[in-house]
Amino acid sequence: MRARTLLGGDVGLTAQDLGSMARLSQLAADPRTARRGDIYLAVATLYQSQAVRLSERERRLMREILRRLSGDVEMAIRISLAERLADDEQAPTDLILLLADDRIEVARPVILRSRILTDEDLLSLLDHVSEEHLVACAQRPHIGERVCASLAQNNSLSVLEALVRNATARIGPDTFETLIEKSREIAALQGPLVHRTDLPVDLALKMCAWVSDALRAHIRLSYPQMSPVAEQKLEEVTRTVQAPPPSVTPGGVKLVDKLAGAGQLRPGFLLRVLHQGQIDVFDIAFARLLGLDTEQVSQILHHCGVVPLALACRSVGIDRCVFSTVFSLSRQAFGVSPTLTPGEVSEADTAFGSFTKSEALGRVRAFAETLA
Repeated sequence: MRARTLLGGDVGLTAQDLGSMARLSQLAADPRTARRGDIYLAVATLYQSQAVRLSERERRLMREILRRLSGDVEMAIRISLAERLADDEQAPTDLILLLADDRIEVARPVILRSRILTDEDLLSLLDHVSEEHLVACAQRPHIGERVCASLAQNNSLSVLEALVRNATARIGPDTFETLIEKSREIAALQGPLVHRTDLPVDLALKMCAWVSDALRAHIRLSYPQMSPVAEQKLEEVTRTVQAPPPSVTPGGVKLVDKLAGAGQLRPGFLLRVLHQGQIDVFDIAFARLLGLDTEQVSQILHHCGVVPLALACRSVGIDRCVFSTVFSLSRQAFGVSPTLTPGEVSEADTAFGSFTKSEALGRVRAFAETLA
């Protein structure tokens, strides 16, 4: 390497460079006393300041030294180097990329702050780094459309939420479409998306079909320039999601009576009519299986939270694996958010796993009495 020739009088060397090279010379002279952290910092410092004067072979050698040492060097040393280089606009790109591909504690300051990193660099990182690295990339200021598009394909809530909350992220129309569709199932994305000032109005209107009343009101206030046609669509969507449930029909009662009399009223029938949108028949049949009043059961199925619904499903033999479908479809008919939160998923698991069918039925009937 050129360290020895450079010592002979290269006018581009600073006192820090000379110190780094002197330290390397000492370490090389007595490798028994050499500490990996010292070598790592000395090589990195020399690389930082002399990158433009190094040949490609010397740069490659330095990168390899740093890469091999990084696993054995204390985290604090690598973090310190990353913090130092994150705001250095003259830092060698190779060194920045090496740090960005390190453990997230080392990589985070570089990913979030280094102006050296380009969108191309970020795209190459996204292929193989951890979820925490992806979150940092999603939080980086002013990420471009291609980076946003790549991140939006991820299914991690943390990554998606970081992306939609990044006000400076340049999200393109197609990527917004992807995120909007994901917000149907991921309620945590709905608020941040609706509050973005760059959300296209047609996609905001589309979201009105499944977001809360408060978010629909926010959409109306956020788009005062909304065209008459768009305003009419918003009114139609609002009326649809707020419409009362269909009334109980005599035909539904007769059908349920007939199936019950023949011993054919089973969970499969409940799921079939629910998928077909026959909410009145679904409620009547569920009430018959539970031995409860249809009006009380309708409240339990559509308006009383996850636990009563999970217990009701457990009572009649609906399997846990289809509970999320029952929850979603039973809520959509009444304009309630159809998405289970992680906490609600845990509550449903407990309800299904902690009680027998008869115990669950007893709890549902006790709960129904409080609704009378």
